[in-house]
Amino acid sequence: DLALHGSSRATGPASTRADLVAASPIDVAVGILMRANGDVLLACRPEGKPYAGYWEFPGGKVESGESVLAALMREFAEEIDVQIETAEPWCCVEHVYPHAHVRLHFFISRQWRGEPCSLEGQSLAWQGASFAVAPILPATVPLLAWLDKLRFGIEAGGDLNPAGSQRSLG
Repeated sequence: DLALHGSSRATGPASTRADLVAASPIDVAVGILMRANGDVLLACRPEGKPYAGYWEFPGGKVESGESVLAALMREFAEEIDVQIETAEPWCCVEHVYPHAHVRLHFFISRQWRGEPCSLEGQSLAWQGASFAVAPILPATVPLLAWLDKLRFGIEAGGDLNPAGSQRSLG
């Protein structure tokens, strides 16, 4: 469950976007399951969650005392019934949504056990060279060109980090 709503910060009229920016971000583990042909798995956020109907890479909030990789493995087992065998850090992105400030730790996994299936009511879709699902969660959109470069050797162009909010973990 990508718990973007898991913040204890107030989001009412007395708080501002600047309050969220200044507050500590919520760490979130995000996994990109990548098949040998480059296809990647996306999940659609279910009703009742912020950004319901938006597509994202599966993942969830890192719990207190938990490593990011352990959170990724736990979330994949809980959400899509997959056991991650290997995962490599790819990048980290901070994004401020109206309701939460998140730090998204993206991992790429090419080895897992199990066929992904929805355990939390979300739709799942494997996506190839072009993403047929929409809308995509806003924090993910800027990374898609770079993911295509990684998957297919397609030139992304430009600077990965024009705003300074993304950094490599590798």
